[in-house]
This record gives sequence, C-alpha cells and structure tokens, in this order.
Amino acid sequence: MAIIPQMSLFSWEDLADLGDLERLRLVLDYLPDEALMRTLEKKRYKGRNEYPVRAMWNTMLAGVVFEHTSIESLRRELSRNGQLRELCGLTVIVPPAYVYTRFLKKLRAHESKVEAIFETMVEQLSELLPDFGKALAIDGKAVDSFAKGKHKDEDPDGRRDTDADYGKKEYKGKHKDGTIWNKVIKWFGYKIHLIVDAAYELPVAYSVTKASVPDINAGHDMINELEKERPWLLGQAETLAGDRGYDDTKMLERLWDDHQTKPVIDIRDMWKDGEDTRQLMDIENVTHDYKGTVYCHCPMTGKEREMANGGFEKDRATLKKRCPAKQYGITCEGQAECPIAQGIRIPLKEDRRIFTPIDRASYTWAKAYAKRTAVERVNSRLDVSFGFEQHTTRGQKKMKMKTGLALCTMLAMALGHIQEGRPEKMRSLVS
Repeated sequence: MAIIPQMSLFSWEDLADLGDLERLRLVLDYLPDEALMRTLEKKRYKGRNEYPVRAMWNTMLAGVVFEHTSIESLRRELSRNGQLRELCGLTVIVPPAYVYTRFLKKLRAHESKVEAIFETMVEQLSELLPDFGKALAIDGKAVDSFAKGKHKDEDPDGRRDTDADYGKKEYKGKHKDGTIWNKVIKWFGYKIHLIVDAAYELPVAYSVTKASVPDINAGHDMINELEKERPWLLGQAETLAGDRGYDDTKMLERLWDDHQTKPVIDIRDMWKDGEDTRQLMDIENVTHDYKGTVYCHCPMTGKEREMANGGFEKDRATLKKRCPAKQYGITCEGQAECPIAQGIRIPLKEDRRIFTPIDRASYTWAKAYAKRTAVERVNSRLDVSFGFEQHTTRGQKKMKMKTGLALCTMLAMALGHIQEGRPEKMRSLVS
C-alpha cells in the first residue's frame, strides 16, 4: 500500500485522491496477474528496463480505475500525483506516450493471458459467494468507435477504424393508452456481449464483436466457449435470462437439453396470420397465444378463462395446466362436461419456443426474467465508471482489450471488498 503523508501536508485535492488510491490498491492487491507479468518480463529479458513491466501494467490499471480516456490524460495525472507514481512502482520520470503505445501492443499480443485473469477471478468468486452463477443474464451493448464512420480508404493507418461497422437496434412497445411506440438506435462501432451473475451483478463471460453481429450469434459463440473452456459454469447455472434478441429455438433447446439450464428468454410474435390464439394439441376447447398463455373455453357458454399453472414435470418434460374453476373456486356451467376438468399436460416438444421449462405465463417466469436487468446495470457501470461513453479507442482488438481490462478491474475490486470483509461493497466502483 502507498505510504500516506501527514495530514498537515494535504490539499483538498489530495484528500479526494485517497479514495481513488484505495480503489487502485484493491485492484493491484487482488488481480491475479503474475502469469501475465512473468510472460512480459520474459519477453523483455535483457532489454532496456527504464520502465519496468509491472510499473507500466500498474499505471495502465490506474488509467482504468481513474477513468482516463486517453494515455495523455493518464500521463498528466502521473506527473502531478506522486502518491500514484509510488503506488504503481514508478521510480523515474513518467513514461513517454510511445512507451505506452508499445506496451499496449505487447498486451494485445497476449490477449489470452488477460482472458485467463478474468476467468481465474470468476472461479475465485464462485468459491467465495453462495449460489454464484446459478442465475445468469445475457445482453449485448452498443459501443461507438472513436472513428466517425467508414473511410473510403480501407488501409489501416492507426487513425481510421477498419474493423468497425454499422449496427442497428429497434425497440418497440405499447403506451398505456394502447398506442405503439418505436425507437431505432444506429451506431458505428462494436457490441460488447456479456453474461453476468444476476444476483451479484458481476460478469462471468464477455466478447466483443462488430456492431452488425446479431446478439443471438454472439450468444451461441459465448455458450460454445463456455462449453469448451468452463463447462462447470453452465453446469451450475439454473436459469439464463435474456431479451427477445436471444429468442431462438436452438438456444432454448441447447440450454435445457445439454445443460439443464432453464431459458428465461422473451419471445417475439412470429405468427403472421393475425390470430390471437390457436388451438392446442387438438383439444377442441383449449387455445393458447404466442406467449404460451393457455385458455380453456366453457363447453356450455363458450366463456374463455386462463388456465392455472401447475408447474413443470422434469421427468416427463411437460407443463401442467389446471382447471381454473377447480383451482380458484369459479362457477363454470360446463364443468361436468368439460374434457379437461382434471387438467392437461403440455409436452415441451409441442413448441420449444413457446413452451419452456419455466411456464411463460407464471409468476416464476416473470420473477426470473426481471433479473435480466442485472446485465443492464453492469453495462451502465462500463459507461459511467469505466468511460465507455467517452473513449478514444479504434479497432476491435483495442476495444476487446479495453473491455477485458475494465471487467478484470471490476472483478478485482469485488474480490478485494469480499476478502477484506466488505461484501456489501462488492459492486461499488466509486468508494
């Protein structure tokens, strides 16, 4: 830890810096970066060592913690803040800009080592936190490139961004008065795709793609990666929540069939014939809508009622639906003649998109889906606490490195708070 000077020597600016230095201290103490440091030091071997690898790495982490949007901003802070230089291990003058350019290039060459740091901390958190990884959420986040758009000259020159492309995301909904609203977002850049623990709001997997890559494609790729590298994470996940961008039959099937993870993914209306309901399983007085809500119709009066949820039978892979008259004590004139008075079972195979292990029409599904907002809060922290709203990054590899460093910093601070007896602050990035 940095040596703290006597209070009489402080300015008000110094006092504000102490909280920042403590946050950096947490990152430096709990980030498992030894393997990366040894690799970079071995690469340097007997080369010039005016700016040691570990000191350079520490200042890079300081740039992340203190939300510096550029190397020049970081260098200015290092020049004025002696405590920061001491904490980072700098014993000479602040490294010039070209030294950081070379160091970042070396870091990108060892991208897998940064990913390994992230994965190690996810494993450490799973050992420290009860039920970590049981409820997951997935989402994609738009992030602009610092470049303004495609350049007609595709040759990279370090200033234009030849990796980024254009993305578009459309949101639709209904106002309280029944009118439809529509919002379209367009950007030039990338997408950051995250899978997070929904209870603790901490990332467990990430990827960075071009803006045009659909969320579902990136989602399948991340699941493939987890199956290959960290199958234990999928093995302990009970649910995975996502918006309708992940509404895909193959995704729903593989989560449940391969990993026993219950998909809690919003559904799109794919019915093109204008029907509100369709007959279910050739039962003449039972219908359902595209969201999986099931209705019975009284044989005598034709009155429509929503059937009660009876749960999921794992051994049969069926959803149970119960007679609303029996379940709620409702008077039904045709109950004696009703062929489904004893309830029905709906096999998931009837329609794997509509009928899922957690009944879409149940309170349980709504409660599990509400946890999806955890990933939105993690995305918000990337914007607010790690400077993704205002950055100077061009190029997909640079953006992936920036994302990896930010997420590693987030996890390291969470680990530090937990290990030092402050678990209630594990999501705090500003104190």
